[in-house]
Amino acid sequence: MTVFVGLTGGICSGKSTISKILKDCGIPIVDADQLGHKAYAPGTSCFQKLVDNFGSSIVAEDGSINRRALGAIVFSEKSKMQELNAIVWPEIRQLIIEEIDTFRKETSSVPIVVVEAAIMIEAKWYDLFDQVWVVVTDESTAIQRLISRNSLTEEQARQRLAAQTSNDDRIQHANSVISNDSATTVEALTTTVNELLLSISASSPL
Repeated sequence: MTVFVGLTGGICSGKSTISKILKDCGIPIVDADQLGHKAYAPGTSCFQKLVDNFGSSIVAEDGSINRRALGAIVFSEKSKMQELNAIVWPEIRQLIIEEIDTFRKETSSVPIVVVEAAIMIEAKWYDLFDQVWVVVTDESTAIQRLISRNSLTEEQARQRLAAQTSNDDRIQHANSVISNDSATTVEALTTTVNELLLSISASSPL
């Protein structure tokens, strides 16, 4: 029986690092952000709804959605973010369900599958999973990582963090919490991940 784990956390909390560790352990990873790209693809109903709501300025030269341009719109006004979520979240949820169903039907021998989804708590997707793992980091570390990664000003980074749900809200839905502050090493994270995987293996009929 496959155990489905939802992996989530705030911006720059270290979800990708945890996913890489899991991949190195041979665990299949479903990336909800990649499913989002699929939902945004030209020709889909989601694509057309986005253009209708936010205008042609969000369409890149190659005809795809310019997510940076879209982000500039929705992160500056709460109502715009709500419009985006109402369009995109149901589409991505359905794609996640399809991925889970595929694993259930075709790869029952896979003991654990992890779905990485940054907005899992906000979108209330946690009901799709057997366990939820939340990666947390302190605000100052997240800000510095975001400034470095996205070339943002400190004000812009703080704005992005303020637009998301809090770690406290995420933790309320967590089966396990993974701390990844500035002093946390990859080795320590690897140890934590291995302990969580062993815990699942020990408690699940495989």
